[in-house]
Amino acid sequence: MSVIPDISDAASAQVPAAENTLRILRYLAGRPAPVAASAIARELALPRSTVYHLLTTLAAHGFVLHLREERRWGLGTSAFELAGGYARQQPLARLGRPLVASLSDRLGESTHLAVMSGGDVLYIVEERAPRRPALITDVGVRLPAHLTASGRAMLASLPREQVRALYPSASSFPDRTGLGPRRPGELRELLREVRGRGYATEDSEVADGLRSVGVAVRDHAGWPIAAVAVTWADGDLDESALADAVRDTAATLESRLKR
Repeated sequence: MSVIPDISDAASAQVPAAENTLRILRYLAGRPAPVAASAIARELALPRSTVYHLLTTLAAHGFVLHLREERRWGLGTSAFELAGGYARQQPLARLGRPLVASLSDRLGESTHLAVMSGGDVLYIVEERAPRRPALITDVGVRLPAHLTASGRAMLASLPREQVRALYPSASSFPDRTGLGPRRPGELRELLREVRGRGYATEDSEVADGLRSVGVAVRDHAGWPIAAVAVTWADGDLDESALADAVRDTAATLESRLKR
């Protein structure tokens, strides 16, 4: 006599694995830096073998990355893709749009809001100032993160291990105008300057004659979920004053997202 398998039993057997996978991702998302698998197992009260199996599967799909030298695990680019997708569909663009528009009115220059998507920035809000040069940073446009002020602001807020995973070698640095970092060491130095200054800059590295200032927007755990930026034609504008205005807008968006 044939036995018909109980589909509900088979499905329920998979629930612990799915639940533990989500617990691991949530745990990593709440850490300020990558952690050891042993710490994950201890904090979540899971067998080490289970943790290693799930981490290996997540790494194969890009949701976590393994830092072999440090023997630690952190979130991968696929996890950031999910975060960016939620941000585009839900509060980030909706709450950011009026703030970005107000910033443009205040400065008389074009402003935008972008999120990380792998090694790129993806623009989700764009406010064009009248009688200003045309930009390529329209909604839906992707640009290499290491060349843009928005991308640099977010990269400077990521753990250094995350940045190394995104830019492991010179081949990871696409070029647009012949300017900008071309090697991991150059990017590390640039991001160190961004952290010290409190905002990121870009000068003709995306388009000749255009400059930008960007500031990261962080979530409750300190992760950069977006960046606010202003772009203007090279001239006599006060960069520090523009940065202060962009910083104020980024801080306001942060506070509204945390309510």
